[in-house]
Amino acid sequence: MKRLVKTVLIVGLGSIGKRHAGIIRLHFPNVKIIVLRHKQCDDGDIRGLGLYKCVTSVDEAIELNPQAAIISNPASKHIEVAKKLASKGINLLIEKPISDSSKDVQELIDICYQNKATLMTGYNLRFLPSLIEFKKQMHSVRIGKIYSVRSEIGQYLPSWRPGTDYRKDVSAQKSLGGGALLELSHEIDYLSWIFGRVDWVKSHVSKQSDLEIDVEDSAYVVLGFEEVDGEVLTASLNIDFIRHDTTRKCFVIGEKGTLLWDGIKGQVKFFEKSSKHWEILFLSSPDRNFTYIEEIKSFFLSVEANIRPSITGEDGLQVVNIVENIKQSSSENSVVFCQK
Repeated sequence: MKRLVKTVLIVGLGSIGKRHAGIIRLHFPNVKIIVLRHKQCDDGDIRGLGLYKCVTSVDEAIELNPQAAIISNPASKHIEVAKKLASKGINLLIEKPISDSSKDVQELIDICYQNKATLMTGYNLRFLPSLIEFKKQMHSVRIGKIYSVRSEIGQYLPSWRPGTDYRKDVSAQKSLGGGALLELSHEIDYLSWIFGRVDWVKSHVSKQSDLEIDVEDSAYVVLGFEEVDGEVLTASLNIDFIRHDTTRKCFVIGEKGTLLWDGIKGQVKFFEKSSKHWEILFLSSPDRNFTYIEEIKSFFLSVEANIRPSITGEDGLQVVNIVENIKQSSSENSVVFCQK
């Protein structure tokens, strides 16, 4: 039997919560939107976002019988509210990262399973056309044997949200689940999605800049993937909050050439060793909302068709586990093997 989404609860009304509300209002106009936040919404938010209700407690929200919830409050608060909602059979889309800690995430996964509630993790980059094409090209015969992978993401934190004080942002505060590794964990997710399970990590994590934050601003990581046909594939990953020339790229170096994904330009390019030049294989620059629209469509489909979500709770837990392994490796200055 189909489980139609008639009412959706959005937990948290920061920038991402407002983005989700706007998308649902525009693309799913028949779905009622409830917002749960620590303080009442003002009339401008209610009218501007087309909200059905704004509540300040989980119990109030549950009484309104939402079929689905989007958890978009700070990562350190995700699990507490998610467990309460899942115990009532409410289907969940939890924005990345699924939590700031692996603690209690497996319990949430179990609660969702016991109550037949969908649990999806919001790694929206997986819906980016250029990254999908990059994954497709990577698995074609074009590149040949893969020798190494190099991924980088960097953006100066104060430039993320112009007009706001970066020091008060979730990204800048350890207590809210901030830090470069968790905030930019898309890279860890897509590398696992494309290249398989991470077996071990070796890293250096630090705060290098004079940014007024209490979290790491840089991480340099080597990821070792599970052996395939006796071969070990490694990837280098550089993540930071300090780079002024915003960059998001992944290079795959192979026997026949180099494949490049440029997430900022929406490009996939290939440098063939015989031709000695770059060829653009794919170019797409969709609206910034595109991946979030596709994410919500995918979530609603998994709920209504009762099928496994495209990005599971287990996927979200895997990323958080790897982040913890990376931090452990840096503090111990050693290789850390990842949990199977």
